[in-house]
Amino acid sequence: MLANEKPSPSSCASRVLCRTRSRRWRHSRITTAIITILSLLLATFAWLSLVFTSSASHWHHYSHIHRPISSPDAPSRGLNPRPPNSASLPAAAGSSLHLSLGHVVFGIAGSSRLWKRRSNFLRLWWRPDQMRGHVWLEEFPPDYSPDPALPPIRVSEDISHFRYTNPIGHPSGLRISRIVSEGFRLDLPDVRWFFLCDDDTIVNADNLVAVLAKYDSNEMVYIGSPSESHSANTYFSHSMAFGGGGIAISYPLAEAIAKIQDDCLERYPKLYGSDDRLHACISELGVPLTREYGFHQWDIRGNAHGLLASHPVAPFISIHHVEAVDPLYPGLSSLDSLKLFTKAMKTEPRGFLQRAICYDHAHHLTFSVSLGYVVQVFPNIVLAKDLERAEQTYSAWNKLTHRSEFDFDTRDVPRSVCKKPILFFLEDVERRENITSGLYGRAKVKDDLKRKVFCFPRSIPVHGVNTVQVMASPLSKNWHLTPRRLCCKVNQTGDELLEVKVGQCESGIFGSGVDSV
Repeated sequence: MLANEKPSPSSCASRVLCRTRSRRWRHSRITTAIITILSLLLATFAWLSLVFTSSASHWHHYSHIHRPISSPDAPSRGLNPRPPNSASLPAAAGSSLHLSLGHVVFGIAGSSRLWKRRSNFLRLWWRPDQMRGHVWLEEFPPDYSPDPALPPIRVSEDISHFRYTNPIGHPSGLRISRIVSEGFRLDLPDVRWFFLCDDDTIVNADNLVAVLAKYDSNEMVYIGSPSESHSANTYFSHSMAFGGGGIAISYPLAEAIAKIQDDCLERYPKLYGSDDRLHACISELGVPLTREYGFHQWDIRGNAHGLLASHPVAPFISIHHVEAVDPLYPGLSSLDSLKLFTKAMKTEPRGFLQRAICYDHAHHLTFSVSLGYVVQVFPNIVLAKDLERAEQTYSAWNKLTHRSEFDFDTRDVPRSVCKKPILFFLEDVERRENITSGLYGRAKVKDDLKRKVFCFPRSIPVHGVNTVQVMASPLSKNWHLTPRRLCCKVNQTGDELLEVKVGQCESGIFGSGVDSV
């Protein structure tokens, strides 16, 4: 339309219609937008309600899930999960939940060729009325008959189809590594832990239960300790539990191992023994080693005095290679020494081998007591920091003696006779109500004459004393949760008898428990 033209009626009507339609379209858009926003708000509110309700529901559900203990009359289930048991409770870290020896299954590795001799060691600590488990051999020993004082023997499954390519090891490592899987497949009831060790291992069962009670048996837990030998740890692993000293495996971890172990073993034909194969499979499951200082592989030879006299401040659980060291107490055979050793261990399990250090300032003497083993009287003041180091009276398993060969603190044996301690070794021990009384006799040595000559004018320490009587108070049930070295107090009760009282430093007998130098 040109500028000087007048608009026609039809064009005017069209504009009115256009404005009306435009207004309706704008109203429609606004209405649609409002509806869309309201829909989004409602959807968001519904989604948030669903999420938080679901999360709360799931948290409530998982907080009540636990791995129950199977009932004694439960049917065989192989590798299937255990069914619910209303009588069982979930384990919690740091709580024993009435953990007992009955919840632990022992898998003891042995050899039929050595069984006749090694069974004597097992007889010293096995409790047939409280323990359950098996000795696993490659075959039954000649003329074997069951002994009710010992665990029953089981013959391991055939391992001939597994590859073994280590040039210096022995295929028995395959057989022994499968004890946990074969033990799990026995499907015994009420199992929380499996404990693996060798037939030449001494085990303190009471302390084992106390230590295991710290952990949640519903989780995958792998407990033990590396070797004392640096070379052994370097060759195998510093993060591996050595089997001779004992390996504790929780039920869920044993279940997982049983599912994968045979396939896992095929991937490691070059490994040496059993514990490194077991460690390899546990590593594939991503479970690290939980170290406990009371497990002792004891890869040492010779005189074990230095290690026994400086036990860590931790419950003593096990020692291995008891045939490879000298008799633990002078004048006794190896077996008789172990009998006295285990007698002291059973008399006071918690305090066994725990140390106490005290001083006689008037006579410038240091007393170091290792309960159930030895009392050492040093002719001078020796600082606790130095006494905590193990005197190196032994060699490593590879017969090396350099201090760098050991993965723990050591100190040299004093060369001067004037600095050597007088030793009183345990001769007998008994329990009187709640007090443990031990008699320790003076060791017969040829150094007294040398002391008189070379250490003049100083007199021989505790000269004339032939016996030390150690009166030990019982340790509290949970002392190992916050361990502390024990305290002691010395009383001269006669010309030939010395009395030493030992107990936890917090008790009233020892005051603050601080014996300053």
